[in-house]
Amino acid sequence: MPGIIDALDPELAAAFAALPKAANGTLLELSDIPGLRAQHRAYSVPVTPDPRVVIETLRIARDDGTELEVVLYRPADGGHVRRPGLLWFHAGAQVLGENARADDAYHTGLALDLDCVLAAVGYRLAPETPAPGAAEDGWLAYTYLVAHAGDHGIDPDRIGLAGASGGGAPAAATALMVRDRDGRQPRSLSLLYPMLDDRLDTPSSHDPAAEVVFARRDIQLAWEAVLGGRENVHPYAAPGRATDLTGLPDTFIAVAQFDLLRDEGIDFAGRLLAAGVPVDLHLYARAFHAWDRFAAKSALTRSFEQTWHTFLRRNLRS
Repeated sequence: MPGIIDALDPELAAAFAALPKAANGTLLELSDIPGLRAQHRAYSVPVTPDPRVVIETLRIARDDGTELEVVLYRPADGGHVRRPGLLWFHAGAQVLGENARADDAYHTGLALDLDCVLAAVGYRLAPETPAPGAAEDGWLAYTYLVAHAGDHGIDPDRIGLAGASGGGAPAAATALMVRDRDGRQPRSLSLLYPMLDDRLDTPSSHDPAAEVVFARRDIQLAWEAVLGGRENVHPYAAPGRATDLTGLPDTFIAVAQFDLLRDEGIDFAGRLLAAGVPVDLHLYARAFHAWDRFAAKSALTRSFEQTWHTFLRRNLRS
């Protein structure tokens, strides 16, 4: 993969070179999902809690008697102030990310930087729960927070939805569900290098140069797990298939040049605009999928975070 590394931002190239690789040379290989989950558990390092943030775990009953876990990260110095809320859907191709608390440091940082209540959704993963199970968890979490906002120091009129990579699908699907079910509209929707369309028929999805974090076959395996072999795919399962995007909230979309998912994010942004939805679309040159997490201290990550956080402050605090 030397040609691709030469084309990357130098700080991102250095970060990529230092990371362990899968057998195919990428960072993530999904042929053995249980094995990969076990590796992640083994490498998980406990983080010392930040005293500036109060962490609370909610357990919300589903109709089938199971419980949805939503972890709240609330700045500790606000007294009875009602803050904006951000409902966060983690990355992991919709098959990884069993423990919301494994990303405490990132969630804490968002809550502090945005002065908001960050609500991390422990949505059900595939293949154990195929789509739209994750999106239904998003709907349950969102409607619960709206109904009980006062109990958790949240302003119910200032809640945004946000998802990264695989989390982009349930985040976008939750926005569709809220619209279709006449719920209280979220203030914003953020999709970071999102996984939206199972068809994988865009130019970037066929580009070998975009196989940095995962290969085309791996994203196909993820979608096969998510959809459970179904052929008639509903937009709640793959929001990139939605034909009606009217009525969605102001949306932020960030994509990377060297990412198989790049063009489906750009296409989604274009169709949102055509539907009259305000969209902030940002394409990061010389970046790869999830560069902000793999190269967290890079200048490109700082630039992206400043841009995204400005969007969130503008929308959640207006």
